[in-house]
Amino acid sequence: MKHNPKIPQSIRELAADGTQLRYALMEMARELDGVIALGRGDPDLPTPPHIVAAAERALRDGHSGATTVAGMPALREAIADHLRQHNGLPVGPENCMVTTGGQEGLFLAVQAVINPGDHILAPDPRYSSYDDAIKRAGGVMQLVPTTREDAFNLSAQALEAAITPESKALLIVTPSNPTAGIVTEDRLRAIAELAIRHNLIVIVDEIYGKIVYPPWRHFSIGSLPGMASRTITLDAFSKAYAMTGWRCGYVAAPADVIAAMARIKQLTTGPVATVSQWAGLAAITGPQDCVAEYLDIYTQRRATLLEGLRQMQFAFGEPRGGLFVWADCSTTGIHAAELSYLLLKEARVLIFPGTAFGEKWRDYVRITMLEDIETLREAVGRMLPVVANYSVA
Repeated sequence: MKHNPKIPQSIRELAADGTQLRYALMEMARELDGVIALGRGDPDLPTPPHIVAAAERALRDGHSGATTVAGMPALREAIADHLRQHNGLPVGPENCMVTTGGQEGLFLAVQAVINPGDHILAPDPRYSSYDDAIKRAGGVMQLVPTTREDAFNLSAQALEAAITPESKALLIVTPSNPTAGIVTEDRLRAIAELAIRHNLIVIVDEIYGKIVYPPWRHFSIGSLPGMASRTITLDAFSKAYAMTGWRCGYVAAPADVIAAMARIKQLTTGPVATVSQWAGLAAITGPQDCVAEYLDIYTQRRATLLEGLRQMQFAFGEPRGGLFVWADCSTTGIHAAELSYLLLKEARVLIFPGTAFGEKWRDYVRITMLEDIETLREAVGRMLPVVANYSVA
């Protein structure tokens, strides 16, 4: 790929470290006027009123004292009920723990089951928090390839090819950040057989599990025979209920894993803020119309963004779930990091380069759909001339 002379040396130096570049671009965006932010994955829709009302009621009634480190008993019971009914997981409250967001759940799970030198299989591309959690535990990440042609679906064959004698666990992310791919039920059944045969722990991140676009559907690997004793399921209220800032997630796992995670949490962050737990209880037990309503909104936005990307002649794997599109920008002929910089400076649109999610993804960008349709159309209109100016297609 060619280099564009308009790119500062500082951006070129950060191109190989996509995570640092991501934060540098966000800092630049704060200094510019009129930027349309399609970078971060925080829902722009409001937290549903009945959830806010539950938090207000808890504060008003004085229900704000600290809870046990694993979470309020009522919330753990509700989480277990929800997972049994909607995900088919054979869990009780003793198998559930409330965490300070999904990222803490991931961190605690990895610390609880990964020892120094253990290998953990992970999809590529992936969200960079996984790398950090595994590194802190002394684990070694083994990357498993996924492809645009396969809609970034994870295959048992690719996983098995990556297994070594040191492999202890595998990480599944469905729907995926950044690719918006899902791991389909047929693939999960084959992966479950592989995990049992090789005695692997499965950590599955399902935080976008309620945001799946028809005809596709979410399926939980922990519901399959023989998997309950080896599966750790991560989720949170943040995406489906637009509660990112409430910092309330949850984990379902074998009771001994939950106990180990609780011991770590006791010495670090302690219990999740009680008001956020009351909000989470209202989310999971209250009316679910908001989830369907928000999915309809995201479906319409998705169509708008995909049409814009087709106009730019960007290829992409079918986004089957989540809040992103993972697009191949190689038709521009420049590194995705440089394109991201140019789109911010010349079009006032913030997107993230693919190298923030894996070193080899220099031809890809991640774009969110977390603006209203008119703003997405405006963003596309701004991006089109910049992309056309640098296109070599």
